[in-house]
Amino acid sequence: MEQDVRVIPYKVIAEAEETNEVPQGVELIQAPKLWDRTKGKGIKVAVLDTGCETTHPDLKDQIIGGRNFTDDDRSNPDIYTDYNGHGTHVAGTIAAHENDDGVIGVAPEAGLLIVKVLNKAGSGKYEWIIKGIQYAIDQEVDIISMSLGGPADVPELHEVIKAAVEKNILVVCAAGNEGDGDDSTNEFAYPGAYNEVISVGAVNLERGSSEFTNSNNEVDVVAPGERITSTYLNGKYATLSGTSMAAPHVSGALALIKTLANAQFERDLTEPELYGQLIKRTVPLGNSPKLEGNGLVYLTVPEHLAEIFSQSFKTMVMDAI
Repeated sequence: MEQDVRVIPYKVIAEAEETNEVPQGVELIQAPKLWDRTKGKGIKVAVLDTGCETTHPDLKDQIIGGRNFTDDDRSNPDIYTDYNGHGTHVAGTIAAHENDDGVIGVAPEAGLLIVKVLNKAGSGKYEWIIKGIQYAIDQEVDIISMSLGGPADVPELHEVIKAAVEKNILVVCAAGNEGDGDDSTNEFAYPGAYNEVISVGAVNLERGSSEFTNSNNEVDVVAPGERITSTYLNGKYATLSGTSMAAPHVSGALALIKTLANAQFERDLTEPELYGQLIKRTVPLGNSPKLEGNGLVYLTVPEHLAEIFSQSFKTMVMDAI
């Protein structure tokens, strides 16, 4: 296990001192339409990344704890500060708090467990990732979000992911940014290519497939991954592109879905059942499944279908009269 895992490569488009918006990606997946019913309160999301700026005004109230597994800060386990920016951006997309300033995440009342497994250079050892996943399992999180990857299929990594899923933890991973825009070629990055994870590809804000998104037969869904504005270092904000930015949209979406579905069924749904609830909320965009899996995450699909069915039934009744 000498190879390194890295943040999924991403592009910084712009930085800003301040902003005040519901990011377009959050809007695109229809998250605000669910906020009158849930904002993810009570759901714990482990963010395995470069750490997090714990003092950021949009994040500080959502962070419920964390651990450092890297060589930053002399490997002090209690310092999980982000010196890179990637982890802070991902965390904001999941659960930036609603405070009438800055940005707001998909699930603004979900709790964030910051698991630092990549150092300030954005690099990490497989051993750190494996320990981070085990820590998240021990903390009984609901969701693990990983916008990281490497070329190697490491059995120990695969096994700990299987252990997480067996504990009914939803494991969300970025598919990777090695795509060439050709769905006839396969690009695999791990852990995103494992069947047990929810592998997330990227689309732009016009719902077109991103040129860089990996294509393979393990992609499950797509989400916004271009020009995504979120929290960044020094209390600032940044607009970034990459499948790294798509994955946290799905992690946040699952926080909302789990709350709603468990309440609807009046029991705790299993991981496969919650995956089914996610897929129920996707829309095919017309691309190969290797590029988009089941389609774009669109949280209001059930409501739209119910309305169409109701209108169709009324029309059918009227026609019969």
